[in-house]
Amino acid sequence: MNVLIVQNSVFPALLYGGTERVLWYLAHELHKMGHQVSLLCKSGSECPFANCIIYNPQKHINEQIPDDIDIIHFNTSELGYTGDKPYVVTIHGNYNAVIPKNAIFVSRNHAERHGSQNFVYNGLDWDDYGELNESEPRAYYHFLGKAAWRVKNVRGAINIIKQLPGEKLYVLGGTRLNFKMGFRFTISPKVRFKGMVGGNKKNRLLQHSKGLIFPVKWDEPFGLAITESLYCGCPVFGTPYGSLPELVPSDVGFLAEDMNDIAEHIKNHYNYTHSRCHEYARDLFNSRIMAENYVRYYERVLQGECF
Repeated sequence: MNVLIVQNSVFPALLYGGTERVLWYLAHELHKMGHQVSLLCKSGSECPFANCIIYNPQKHINEQIPDDIDIIHFNTSELGYTGDKPYVVTIHGNYNAVIPKNAIFVSRNHAERHGSQNFVYNGLDWDDYGELNESEPRAYYHFLGKAAWRVKNVRGAINIIKQLPGEKLYVLGGTRLNFKMGFRFTISPKVRFKGMVGGNKKNRLLQHSKGLIFPVKWDEPFGLAITESLYCGCPVFGTPYGSLPELVPSDVGFLAEDMNDIAEHIKNHYNYTHSRCHEYARDLFNSRIMAENYVRYYERVLQGECF
C-alpha cells in the first residue's frame, strides 16, 4: 500500500525528538515490508527510504495529499482533513479535545483513559542501539527526559538518589541551571547534568547505568525513556502512573508512589539482571512489531471499518 505519514516536524530527528524517531522507524519498517511511504513534514527534512513532501501551513491539508495515497497516518490531529482518503490518527500525548475518528493510542492505559481499546506500542529499531555488553561497568543511575517538564519530576529523582549512599544520578535531558522551572539551581554533587543527548553518546551513557529513576507525576502515555533504558539493561524505578504499570513488570523494575519507598527498594532489593531487561524491551518494543500492528489498523480502515 501507499502510506502517507503526516507530522509537521523535521526528519530525521536529532537528540530528543521522541515522536519523530518513532515515526522515522515506522516509515523505515513499512518500506522494508514493501510498502511505499511518504512523509508530509517540515522543510529541511530528508529521508533515503521515503518521499518527503514539505508541509505548507498556508494551504488546506486537503490540497497537500497526493492522489495516489492509499491511507493517511496523521499524528495527534487530522488537521481539519475533509477529503475522502482513508486515514488513522495516532494520539501521542494526553488529549483534552474531541477524539478524532480512527484514533490509535500508544499504550493500553492511554487508550482506556480516552475511552478506546485501540493502541500500538511505540517501537524503536534496536539495531541503532547495538548489542548489550554485560561486561560494561555500571557506575550511576540515570534520569532520562526533558527535565524542564515538571511532570517528569527530576526533583523526585534527585531526592531518591540523595537517599542512596555512594550513588550518583546522571540527568540526561536537562541542565543544572534552569530558568524554565522558576530558577532551579541544583547544587548536589551527587547529580551530574548531561544536557540533551542522543545517538551513540546517549547509548553509551545508558549502557553504564544501573537503572532509570523515573518518578513521573502525570499519566505517562508511553515513555520511550523506559524502553530505551530497559533495552540497555537498566531496570526502571518509578511511579505507578499512566502506562508504567503496563510497561514495567516486577522482573524489570519497581513502582511506588512514595519516593522513600523507591529509595528503600533500590537499597535493599536490587536483584535485577541486565539481560532480562534487555530481552524484554528487545522482544516487545521493536519497530517491526509496531509496523505490523499499524498495518493491521490500516487494513481495517481500508476495508471500510471506522473506530
